[in-house]
Amino acid sequence: MSENTNDSSKPVLTFEGKKYLINELSDDIKESIKGLQIAETQLKMHEDTLKLLSISRNSLANQLREKLKNL
Repeated sequence: MSENTNDSSKPVLTFEGKKYLINELSDDIKESIKGLQIAETQLKMHEDTLKLLSISRNSLANQLREKLKNL
């Protein structure tokens, strides 16, 4: 799903290979689009959080490995 603006007054939604003029869609459909955008934003945020947690876990494991070498 992507929104393109060919002309600032005529935003276009491209979804599954089809293009739709957003201004011509029903309010119900516009709400669904907003919900999908929010869901995509949340997924991206959580994917980034998982990456940070993975990096932190690896760093902690490396620290533990180094400390255990000294025993």
